[in-house]
Amino acid sequence: MPAAPPAPRHAAVEVLLTDLYAAPVKVDAWERLEPWAVARVTLGGANVPRTVIVKWARASPAESRTELTALRFLSGDLGLALTPCVIAADLSAGLVVMEDLAPRTALDHLLRRDGAAAHVDRLAAFARARGELSAATVGRADTYYARQTALGPIDPAADQGTRFARLRDEAYGHAAALGTPITGPAANELGDALAELTDPGPFLALTNGDAETNNILLNESGPTDARLIDFEHAGYTHALIDAVCLYVPGPAWMSVGDPVATGLADHYRRALARGVPEAEDDRRYGFGLAAACISWAIVRLQRFALLDTRSPGDPSRPQLIETLEAAARTAETHRALPHLTSWARRTADLLRRRWSGGDQEFTGRQTAFPPYTPRG
Repeated sequence: MPAAPPAPRHAAVEVLLTDLYAAPVKVDAWERLEPWAVARVTLGGANVPRTVIVKWARASPAESRTELTALRFLSGDLGLALTPCVIAADLSAGLVVMEDLAPRTALDHLLRRDGAAAHVDRLAAFARARGELSAATVGRADTYYARQTALGPIDPAADQGTRFARLRDEAYGHAAALGTPITGPAANELGDALAELTDPGPFLALTNGDAETNNILLNESGPTDARLIDFEHAGYTHALIDAVCLYVPGPAWMSVGDPVATGLADHYRRALARGVPEAEDDRRYGFGLAAACISWAIVRLQRFALLDTRSPGDPSRPQLIETLEAAARTAETHRALPHLTSWARRTADLLRRRWSGGDQEFTGRQTAFPPYTPRG
């Protein structure tokens, strides 16, 4: 039997939906969708959905405010059919009740189960959805933040800027500790990259804050009918940050493959260009993408001290090497940030030599890991 939810949360959902439907609503079953702060709830009552999804704030009430703001902004203000619809919310209890998108399934589950080759169409839908989200939300930041301000205080400039406020100092510290300091022309390029990401101009768009394959639900067969989820850390930032997941592995994967060869890069860019014409400019697009990918690799480099304590052969070690090299390949493809690219390759080589005693393959070639190989 599924574990019962905490009594206050259970009661809050019943009260919330009873008020909404002006008739008694009971929670018949509560299925926690581990490890997330999410449950599929079966309801009893007249003229109510049989099941809904309930999400609650794990760390701060601001998470629920942000989720509610983003979903109502996208589906209500923009009429965008890319996310679940909100049914009700109780921000004092940190609860948001949404439509149940079943039988759609998370893409990362399908990739782990079947491999990337079996889900080429779904990966394409994922790439398009990321571009469509950005294209639909450019130029609408004022509307989004007005809606969010109505629910609680927020500083839009700080919300956009804090995503990179600490990155510069942390990058220098991590690189120096590893023995590959970022200096000279590479330091100048890092400054240029962070300036691009902090002030994205026409590329300013809404992100859910976690553009990974676990946060898109789609059908296993027939039309993909994709829906993006997980907006508790949403906010406006550089659109191309949402493209990084197509080029550089996130926390779950050893490699994501070559998005140019698979066509995912084109699916994303065409979708983005419908709302951001500047995405057609090879130089500007390439620089922004390279800046986003290299910055992500630097963020992941902060894990070095932890990974260095792990046993030889731990899969997180070659993952970090691949992250640096994938970011470097992307920058090279777009002829951007050559000095930072050289730094990333030197750092990857240093890590490979340092960790080469393990039983993993440290070739540095993308073919060492098939696309979307789980980290384990």
